[in-house]
Amino acid sequence: MSLSDRPSVRLRPEIIALPAYKQGKPADASAYKLSSNENPFDPLPGVIAAVTAETAYNRYPDASALVLREHLAAKYSIGVDQVHIGSGSVALLAQLILAAAGAGDEVLYSWRSFEAYPSLVTVAGALSVRVPNRTDHAHDLPEMAAAISENTRVVIVCSPNNPTGTIVTKDEFEAFMAVVPTDLLVILDEAYIEFVTQADAVSGPLLLARYPNLVVLRTFSKAYGLAGLRVGYALGPVNVLNAARSTAIPLSVTAQGAAAAIASLNAEKELLDRVRVIAARRDTTWRALIDQGWNIPAPQGNFLWLPTGDETTSVAEALSAAGLVVRPFAHEGIRISIGEEQAVATLLLISADLVDALPADHPARKIG
Repeated sequence: MSLSDRPSVRLRPEIIALPAYKQGKPADASAYKLSSNENPFDPLPGVIAAVTAETAYNRYPDASALVLREHLAAKYSIGVDQVHIGSGSVALLAQLILAAAGAGDEVLYSWRSFEAYPSLVTVAGALSVRVPNRTDHAHDLPEMAAAISENTRVVIVCSPNNPTGTIVTKDEFEAFMAVVPTDLLVILDEAYIEFVTQADAVSGPLLLARYPNLVVLRTFSKAYGLAGLRVGYALGPVNVLNAARSTAIPLSVTAQGAAAAIASLNAEKELLDRVRVIAARRDTTWRALIDQGWNIPAPQGNFLWLPTGDETTSVAEALSAAGLVVRPFAHEGIRISIGEEQAVATLLLISADLVDALPADHPARKIG
């Protein structure tokens, strides 16, 4: 063993074995980046002005982002202390898991879902329990409920689910909550909720008063187009959010991020008009892919899921060669963000040949 291979200090073996979070692959100037579910629209002028006005870089921001919490509390008709701000919803998720689960405890979630879930659980010292998605790529909530044990401390429900794009309905979620122990923390991850057009989809804030064990996560990174500023928020019971605050890295939300989020809320109508454009583009693209012979779930986020299985690498390489940088999950599928109109046009130019090249009995192909 060479000197460089020798461990210099003792580290947790499960952390050493943990793969680092893999960011969506960047794209060069000649390609379209469809790998990170970013909003393709530039920030609104008012948002840029709000950010550039925050010039006190030599001063710490308000650690609690009080003004932003006041805006969100008014938006959802809840108390200010029922709102917690973090550097993206994933940071808040990490805080909640740390607050509720430790060594020997279990965190339960559907799979495949957001790739950060397993890492966050491992870092907390807890154990992941993964319940397979249904054949339609949606959460199997009855099976998730059946998998709850005396060691379960957190359940994560992702709607729309990243990366499959499927939603949990209100009726499904309420049936699930009816059988979940009332002292078990349930986290409803709604990072893509603004893109949802399905009328019967669950909406977490409307259920907070009914379920004292529910926390809802949302973000300004996706629909609001502030991915580079990292601002997310949690809505839920004060005692649970206080526990999350105790695990948080202080001062992680910048004054610039908070100002941009407030400006975005003030420009919400215009921003959501853009979201509707993306959702319509998504639906048009999905229908075109279905007409080409793809068998893919109806999307409700700002992305599509191609369940390409063992052909994932070859399909992703073909897309890359056409100038589309996508997000492949080896042996499972490919997530494609809805980007610029020309990116969608490029996708549809080659996607028919790609589905025709799949084996005849491939699950990503329609039967008949």
